[in-house]
Amino acid sequence: MIRIRGLSYVYALGRSREGRTALDGLDLDIAAGTMTILAGPNGSGKSTLFRLLSGLALPSRGSVEIGGFDLFAAPAQARALLGVVFQSPALDRHLSVEENLSLHGALFGLRGRVLRDRIRESLSWSGLTDRLPDRVGTLSGGLARQVELAKALMSAPSVLLLDEPTTGLDPAARRSFLEQLARLKREREMTILMTSHVFSEAENADRVAILSQGRLLAHDTPAALCGRLGRNVLVVNTPSEERARALLPSVAERLGHSCVLCGSEIRLELGRDEPPVPLIDAVLDSFRDEITGVAVREPTLDDVFVHLTGAGPGTSPFVPKPQMDLAS
Repeated sequence: MIRIRGLSYVYALGRSREGRTALDGLDLDIAAGTMTILAGPNGSGKSTLFRLLSGLALPSRGSVEIGGFDLFAAPAQARALLGVVFQSPALDRHLSVEENLSLHGALFGLRGRVLRDRIRESLSWSGLTDRLPDRVGTLSGGLARQVELAKALMSAPSVLLLDEPTTGLDPAARRSFLEQLARLKREREMTILMTSHVFSEAENADRVAILSQGRLLAHDTPAALCGRLGRNVLVVNTPSEERARALLPSVAERLGHSCVLCGSEIRLELGRDEPPVPLIDAVLDSFRDEITGVAVREPTLDDVFVHLTGAGPGTSPFVPKPQMDLAS
């Protein structure tokens, strides 16, 4: 449904400065009726790709096809297939739910009974059917996001683009929003491409694409990506991110391994045949009173992300200093 070939984008920095490359010859295929999560560290090119796909910018080179239509040569036909939910809210908080949806529908030429039927259809999956008269500003964050999604569905799109749509939602609202997305994909055979920095959101996606420095590092199912890492992870839990950051150099030096910081956790990717028990004992012997626990577990998508990119949200790679050779 989405076919990207050789897509590049260079930000101009002025006559005397070389431009910054945000996307570098990207190739990516998104199959029809699938949900793909697009992940990557800050500066990876996610936002630039989203801007290009939603028609807000033109590429430096390369092509994009949506439903067989060239996005840049035949933009009207390609954009007619799209529904877009931006990260920043695009609702008028002073208007009611119905007024927001009616105004959006009018932009697509919807009037009268057709407009009313489309509003009802766009809200049929949500908990908003009895909240049409309510001002958007009185809704919770989760319900307001549902209005955003309903607005994107007013044009009956075949492809839905979402830019970190769960930002600011509490865990319950995030879970509900993702469940509704999965339901819409299933019932309407919709193709969904969503950027996210929360890796738990990618666990039930059909595929995950990971970008770094404008290039595609991986594109596969969540299970296949975790299986690709193929090794366990030692996790040292601490009371806080601040404490973990302070302990990181000492833990890495004690274990003689590179470690990474992930929030309040210090993580170590084990070698394929490396026994974890001596490492666990070393951590407990040296840091028992400063940590809240230590465990070995199978790799998650978060671990895959850190392994591929060398960094991630709340992640800081640390490589210990080499041990001195006393004989020299």
